[in-house]
Amino acid sequence: MSEAVVSTVANSAMTASPLDLPMTQIWVYLSGSPLFALIVTLLAYQVGLTIYLKLNRNPLANPVAIAVCGVAGILLLLDMPYATYFEGAQFVHFLLGTATVSLAVPIYRGYTLLKRRIFPLLLALLLGGTVSVTAAVGVASLMGADAAIVGAMIPKSVTAPIAMGVAERIDVSPTLTAVFAVITGIIGASIGSQILNLLGMKAWWQRGFAMGVAAHGIGTSRAFIVHPLAGTYASLAMGMHGVIGALLIPLILPYFRF
Repeated sequence: MSEAVVSTVANSAMTASPLDLPMTQIWVYLSGSPLFALIVTLLAYQVGLTIYLKLNRNPLANPVAIAVCGVAGILLLLDMPYATYFEGAQFVHFLLGTATVSLAVPIYRGYTLLKRRIFPLLLALLLGGTVSVTAAVGVASLMGADAAIVGAMIPKSVTAPIAMGVAERIDVSPTLTAVFAVITGIIGASIGSQILNLLGMKAWWQRGFAMGVAAHGIGTSRAFIVHPLAGTYASLAMGMHGVIGALLIPLILPYFRF
């Protein structure tokens, strides 16, 4: 075959529209596009949200948990590397920076409420954050987890956007930290209300603040669904926990040996 013919065939393949290709080639074209990963991410969450609403907002049917399982299943089914998926998902990841800055809003809105109960809220926040870190690190260490996993447990208790930034600052895996932070939020949002009921906690501001400290963003979303006052205090706790955690975690890190 002459070089001219080879060149013509190659140029035709490069300029062909995806609609002119066979189905197998179309699928290869779509699965390799960053837009595919973005669509999968958004559709997975929409499916999770629809199921959540159909089940009357049952906390066990958390839309984030459903979306995570759905995306993970699709990646396994397609044998798609995470790096390829992230090329499209990075557009959603970019919004984490905006979400981090927006934490100033609930703190500002809850400033009046904060002044009324500044000492009990700060004490609860410091104790809750300390217990969260020490319990996670202690359990992981006792179970024989390696240093990478134990280290990622330290910042996972603050909301995911800040946790990833803290992870980079203390030189642990931001990816593992994000995974643990999301799992923490999902578990807290799913069973937090039942635990608070068992403890006999009835005041909405107390329940909301506890959810915000323990389950950050996902728990705060659940708190708003349960009661608006609980949601307000949860968002206040989430913002305060993020700011204080970002400042204190690097300072207390030398006291952890992993």
